[in-house]
Amino acid sequence: MKLKTTGHFLFAQIKKRLIKMYLENLVLHDFRNYADLTINFSRGVNVLLGENAQGKTNLLEAIYVLALTRSHRTANDKELIRWQATTATLQGRLHKSTGAVPLELELGRRGKRAKVNHLEQAKLSQYVGNLNVIVFAPEDLSIVKGAPAIRRRFMDMEFGQMSPKYLYNLSQYRTILKQRNQYLRQLNRQQAKDKVYLGVLSDQLAAFGAEIIHKRLQLLQQLEKWAQAVHSEITQQQEQLTFHYVTQVPNADQTSVTHIYETLQALYQQQQAKEIFQGTTLLGPHRDDLQFGVNGKNVQTFGSQGQQRTTALSVKLAEIDLMKAETGEYPVLLLDDVLSELDAARQTHLLTAIQDKVQTFLTTPSLDGVARKLINAPKVFEVSHGTLHEEEPH
Repeated sequence: MKLKTTGHFLFAQIKKRLIKMYLENLVLHDFRNYADLTINFSRGVNVLLGENAQGKTNLLEAIYVLALTRSHRTANDKELIRWQATTATLQGRLHKSTGAVPLELELGRRGKRAKVNHLEQAKLSQYVGNLNVIVFAPEDLSIVKGAPAIRRRFMDMEFGQMSPKYLYNLSQYRTILKQRNQYLRQLNRQQAKDKVYLGVLSDQLAAFGAEIIHKRLQLLQQLEKWAQAVHSEITQQQEQLTFHYVTQVPNADQTSVTHIYETLQALYQQQQAKEIFQGTTLLGPHRDDLQFGVNGKNVQTFGSQGQQRTTALSVKLAEIDLMKAETGEYPVLLLDDVLSELDAARQTHLLTAIQDKVQTFLTTPSLDGVARKLINAPKVFEVSHGTLHEEEPH
């Protein structure tokens, strides 16, 4: 199918506006390959040019870590600290509709310390959500064609930024899930016998699991609406995109939190012998999945590579509006070498959609072709061996 390459894209009709949320600057100390870095950004598009292994992606990762206190590339915080250093610090001055907000995050052997407005936060969950980011990298195409765990992580990372309650429920769920799996293993080995305690853990897991499933369904319904509009425009109204949340709770999208909770309780009771035998929790939001359909067919199984990429792009662009609707602020967008994975038509849709709408950070080996033509007055930095040099405006 020939994609639309000219004409007005859905988001191109949005008038230029003052970007309310943007990161004014970033200060790094001993983060990845940056010993000391202080850099000021544009409210619009910031382009990071350079060859591989120079530090472009590390800079995007730093912004992501500053926002979410964790990396999207590794689960090991030690990898974020520069070689032979013991602590890494990240600072940034964020601007929102409510005013400027200084953020600070310290990563060290004793864990993480986060500050907002120079005040240390008792819990990281109180810190997350100040700076909202969306990252789009080549591996994000696996949101469509990858394993279910990738899509669950996608939902949890994005929805956790939008809803402090979702983040809290997720944290509690993971803690109880770990305890329950450990106790199931003890029952399996006959190191424990008290099934009443298992029932208590099951009840708690069902309560938090029901909240997670219900919120996922609410947010996915909104995300689907925006993604369908983007997808339809890209494909010239020839394809319709649909979402399907896969869970063992029947008709979860048509029921209440209470009904989901009661259903999970019953399922845990039914599966108790099997879970003890296998020593693990076999159902709940940590086992659910998200499927994408195009014209009624599963894109993961039956979609072409082009359809899979269009679906991933549509979902990512739809996230921008969902985050605005849920938080009142547009997020900061991180595009990590994604242009090389998109043809000219999809590049056009992506760059037109974000223009003058969100602060964007874009990494690329070179800025030419479609990107050079479409990006309005970008601030360009050359990245080499952990140092940045700003290019003179053209």
